[in-house]
Amino acid sequence: MKDQVEANSGKFVDPFVTAKGEPRAQVALTEPKTLWFNTGTLCNITCLNCYIESSPTNDALVYLTAGEVSDYLAQITERAWPITEIAFTGGEPFMNPEMIEMARRSLAAGFDVLILTNAMRPMMRKSVLSGLTELHRDYPGKLTMRISLDHHAAPVHDAERGTGSYAKALEGMDWLRDAGIPLAVAGRIEFSETEAEARAGYARLFAERGYDIDAHHPVATTLFPEMDMRVEVPEITTACWGILNKSPDDVMCASSRMVVKRKGADKPAVLACTLLPYAPEFEMGATLAEAEAPVQLNHPHCAKFCVLGGASCSA
Repeated sequence: MKDQVEANSGKFVDPFVTAKGEPRAQVALTEPKTLWFNTGTLCNITCLNCYIESSPTNDALVYLTAGEVSDYLAQITERAWPITEIAFTGGEPFMNPEMIEMARRSLAAGFDVLILTNAMRPMMRKSVLSGLTELHRDYPGKLTMRISLDHHAAPVHDAERGTGSYAKALEGMDWLRDAGIPLAVAGRIEFSETEAEARAGYARLFAERGYDIDAHHPVATTLFPEMDMRVEVPEITTACWGILNKSPDDVMCASSRMVVKRKGADKPAVLACTLLPYAPEFEMGATLAEAEAPVQLNHPHCAKFCVLGGASCSA
């Protein structure tokens, strides 16, 4: 984080004006499609480059409950948000003992459900596998599991997530494949390869193991660049939309919000972005009504990943 501050010294200070005095770009919530829930930052492993710093000891974001999720599902109806997808991330979502129930309530409310998981031991417990089997039986095709597979080759993945983690992730993916539960993958493009090379590598892996995943589809196989915090990035001004020939509607915060619960907080909060769980300026309030406010693009991630990189975490 220190490197990031130094690389962008003087930038991203004023939410409305850039360091050069130009009006900062903002993004309105024009068509909400996905409501994210961070189930908690606890995870069974510690990854080297985890943007949210999940680990077996990090409980900065505590477990959400099924009751809290139900409250926001009701708010979607009250606010008439055109949400089609409820997505769960962590930490490792299956560390949360109410994950299956949260997914069931979301499915019962008529939404598609996306769960991000490393597909390792928390997911592979018998009670969780039984729950996933029942969800798929009751709501066929409505539940998708997105597996964090950092690379198509074991050595690179294991260097990030720990020795043997690649084999354990594939074991989980094999179970999901055999259960018929739709699969997707979230990976990274390491600095030594191009995106085309990365997708070709994933395509070979998917074919070898019989995974019904399109390696060349940007949602089925979502690939993120490595988060090098030392790189300087430009601030996004209102003029950038025309220069880049891009619409603010294309940016993730035009179509999604994320619910978290901070340690010691009385209630959950709604954030503008899944990538900025610890940035207080991106906390919008406790309700979806408050979260309808526009978002000022006042962070390096806004520029690097969302505007210039075109990142998206959902369909």
